[in-house]
Amino acid sequence: MIPVTATLIRHRLRHLRHRIRFNSTAISPPPHSIHLPLNHPTYLIWSANTALGKTLVSTGIAASFLLQQPSSSATKLLYLKPIQTGFPSDSDSRFVFSKLDSLSLRRQIPLSISNSVLRSSLPAAESLGLNVELSDTGMCNLNFREEKTVTGAPELLCKTLYAWEAAISPHLAAERENATIEDSVVLRMIEKCLKEEMERGGKSEKSDLLCLVETAGGVASPGPSGTLQCDLYRPFRLPGILVGDGRLGGISGTIAAYESLKLRGYDIAAVVCEDHGIVNEVPLTSYLRNKVPVLVLPPIPKDPSDDLVEWFLESSCVFDALKERMVVAYLERLERLNGMAKQAGEVFWWPFTQHKLVHEETVTVIDSRCGENFSIYKASDNSSLTQQFDACASWWTQGPDPTFQAELAREMGYTAARFGHVMFPENVYEPALKCAELLLDGVGKGWASRVYFSDNGSTAIEIALKMAFRKFCVDHDFSEATEEKKHIVVKVLALRGSYHGDTLGAMEAQAPSPYTGFLQQPWYTGRGLFLDPPTIFLSNGAWNIALPESFSEIAPEGYGTFTTRDEIFDKSRDASTLARIYSAYVSEHLQEYSGVRQSAHVGALIIEPVIHGAGGMHMVDPLFQRVLVNECRNRKIPVIFDEVFTGFWRLGVETTTELLGCKPDIACFAKLLTGGMVPLAVTLATDAVFDSFSGDSKLKALLHGHSYSAHAMGCATAAKAIQWFKDPETNHNITSQGKALRELWDEELVQQISSHSAVQRVVVIGTLFALELKADSSNSGYASLYAKSLLEMLREDGIFTRPLGNVIYLMCGPCTSPEICRRLLTKLYKRLGEFNRT
Repeated sequence: MIPVTATLIRHRLRHLRHRIRFNSTAISPPPHSIHLPLNHPTYLIWSANTALGKTLVSTGIAASFLLQQPSSSATKLLYLKPIQTGFPSDSDSRFVFSKLDSLSLRRQIPLSISNSVLRSSLPAAESLGLNVELSDTGMCNLNFREEKTVTGAPELLCKTLYAWEAAISPHLAAERENATIEDSVVLRMIEKCLKEEMERGGKSEKSDLLCLVETAGGVASPGPSGTLQCDLYRPFRLPGILVGDGRLGGISGTIAAYESLKLRGYDIAAVVCEDHGIVNEVPLTSYLRNKVPVLVLPPIPKDPSDDLVEWFLESSCVFDALKERMVVAYLERLERLNGMAKQAGEVFWWPFTQHKLVHEETVTVIDSRCGENFSIYKASDNSSLTQQFDACASWWTQGPDPTFQAELAREMGYTAARFGHVMFPENVYEPALKCAELLLDGVGKGWASRVYFSDNGSTAIEIALKMAFRKFCVDHDFSEATEEKKHIVVKVLALRGSYHGDTLGAMEAQAPSPYTGFLQQPWYTGRGLFLDPPTIFLSNGAWNIALPESFSEIAPEGYGTFTTRDEIFDKSRDASTLARIYSAYVSEHLQEYSGVRQSAHVGALIIEPVIHGAGGMHMVDPLFQRVLVNECRNRKIPVIFDEVFTGFWRLGVETTTELLGCKPDIACFAKLLTGGMVPLAVTLATDAVFDSFSGDSKLKALLHGHSYSAHAMGCATAAKAIQWFKDPETNHNITSQGKALRELWDEELVQQISSHSAVQRVVVIGTLFALELKADSSNSGYASLYAKSLLEMLREDGIFTRPLGNVIYLMCGPCTSPEICRRLLTKLYKRLGEFNRT
C-alpha cells in the first residue's frame, strides 16, 4: 500500500473541491436536523466489548496522524469522547492527551495539545473540587480545560462531552447521579464540536483534520438514556473502526459486534485487535472475506506502571497502516459521492421523469435513511451530509421511525437467513401463515376469508380484476355458456381521476389521463364506464363539496358545507337528498349495461376509497362512493377496493372500510403493508369470490402467480409492521380505542394554509396533507412546473417533496409525532408567503 501523506490528502481534496465547485449548489442546513460536514474524515471508534483498548487505538491513530515526519503545522486531530463514566479517575480524553504529550517528547516532534471536559454530573464535578451551577438536566457546565500550546505545531484537541462519576454503564450512572441526557442533546453536541473544528480547518485548503468519536463500552452498550449506542449514533452513520477481541472467545464477540453494526447500516473500514497468541485474525479475515482488513497489535503490557510509550512505538507500523486505510476509505467515499449524480444521469431511466428537465446539480444524492429522514449529500466547498424529511414517504410506502426501521431490519435479516426464498404453491411456512392470519383479523376482518399474495400494487389490481370478472360471470351464468359463446365483453365501473397502477391491464381500468395517453400506451382503449366523482376539499377554513357538471342542476344549498371533516363521513348523510341524487345518477349510467343481452357488461366496480392519490390528491365524497357500492351490490357487480395507497393507517385508520362504512368483495393492499421496507402486495377476497374458482379441473383455478409469491422476508416484515402500527406500546399515535390515529396535523395551521391567497384547496386526513396551488389552466395539471420554486425553498428547509403538477403534498408515517408535522406545516406556511411574492 502506498503511504498516504498529508500532502496527498491535500492534493486529493483540492482536486475534488475543484470538480465540485462548478457542479453543485450549496443549501443552508435545515433547522432541527443534523448537518455534518464531510470535508475531513471522521470515524467512530467501536469495540466488541468493554476494556478491549478503544482508547489505545484512538491514541495510536492520533500519534500516526500528528507525529509524522516531516510534521505539518496545519495538521489537527479532534478526539471526542461523548460519554465518559468513572470520571475523573478514568478519563479517556485525558489519557489520549497525556500519551500524545509523552510520545511527542519521545519523538522530539513539537505538539500543541489540549483537553477539555464540557459537562458532568454534580458528583463528578464535586470530585474535582469545583463549585459549579447545576442545570435543569442535572448536568453541570464544567468547562474544565488543560492545555500545552506550541505555536506552529500540529494540534491535538481532546474533548469529553458528558461525564459521570460512577464507573458503570452510562444509563445506570445517569440515573444514579440524577443527570440524564436525551439522545438528541448528545447528537447536537457532537455535531456542534465537529462543525466548529471542521469550519476552522476548512478556512485553508492546506489544513488536514482527522476526527475520532470514541464510543463507550461495547457496540450495544446503552447510552445515558438507555438507547443502545449503535442506535444512538445511527443518525450520523459515520464510518467506523471496530476494536475486536483477540482473546479466547473473542472471534464470536467480534463477529457479533460487526454484524450488529452492519445490520444498522454502518460501514466498517477496519478491524483491529490485540495479539493474544491465538491468531484470532485468521478466522476473522476469512469471515470478512478480505473485504475489511484485520490489523493485529502487539500484546499490551500488563504492568500498571508501564507508560506504554514503548508499546506505542512498537505498534506504530500497525497504526500507520490503519491511518492510511482510514484516509483512503474516506477519499474513496467522497469521490464516489461526488460522482454519483453525474453517473446516475448517464445510466438511470427514472420513472415518471422527463430527463431533459433534470440537471446534474438537482439530483438528490441519498447516502442513507434513518427513520423519516434522508441523509442527503451536498457537494460544495464544504461537502456535507444533511437531513431532509422525506415528505413523499418515499412514494407513499414508508412508515417506520428509526426504532421501527432497526426492528424491521432485524426481522428481515432473520427471515432471509432462515428461509432465503421458498416456493409458495401447496406449501406453508410461518411468515406467510402469520401474515395471512393478521390480514384477515385486521384489514379483512368481518368480510375477507382468503389472501392472495403478489409483489406490487398494480399486479394486485390485475389479480382483483380477474377475481371479480370470474365472480360476475358465475353470478350471471356466463360461465356455463356454450363453447362458442364463452367470450363476453366486460368493463369496469370506475371514477375519473382514479389511478390503479402502471401495468397494461390496470391502466385499462382507468379513465383517460396523462398516464394512459397514446404516447404512454398505444393499446389503451379504456375498458370502463367512468363517472365523474364529487370531491371534497378544505378552503378558507370550511369543508366544501365540488360537484361535477353533470350535477349542475343541484343548487349549492342542496349540498352545503361542513364545519368538521367528521361530518363528511357521518352515515346520517345516507338519508339526505344528495344521497338520492347520487343513487339516481349511478342507476342511470348502469342501466345501459344491465341485462344478459347487452353487448357489454359492467363486471366490476373498482375505486380508490376516499382519496385519489396519483390523480391529484382529491378527496372523493364518501357518500358517493358508498352509494356506488350499494348500487353495484344490488346488481351483483363485485366491488374492489384499491387500498394500495390508502390502506394501513395512511388515512388515519387501518382500512378505509372504517371510513366509508361499507365493505368490498375484494381489496388490494401494498406499500405500507410492509412498512415500505420491501415489496409485497396482497389481494383479499370473500369466500364467495374464492368459490367461483372452485372445480374439478385445474383450468378453473386462478392461473396467476409469481416466482416470489408470499416470499418469506416480505411476509415476516408485513406481519411485524401490521402488529407494530396498531400497538399503542410501539405506535404512540394510536388512540385509546386502538381504531384510529390521533390528529397529526395542527388544526390551526391547516386552517391558516387553507385560507392563504396562494392556495386553491387543502386535503388533510391521517398521514396526508395536500394543497393545490392557485394557477391558471396553463400552469395547472400533472405536467405543470408551477410549484418548482416552492419545492426548492422547501428542500432548503430540509423537506424533500415531489409534486403532482401544481399539487404539493406532505406525507408522514403512522408513527410520526404531531410535533414533527407541525414543524413541516410551519415551514410550508412561511414559504407560501415567499412563493406568493415571486
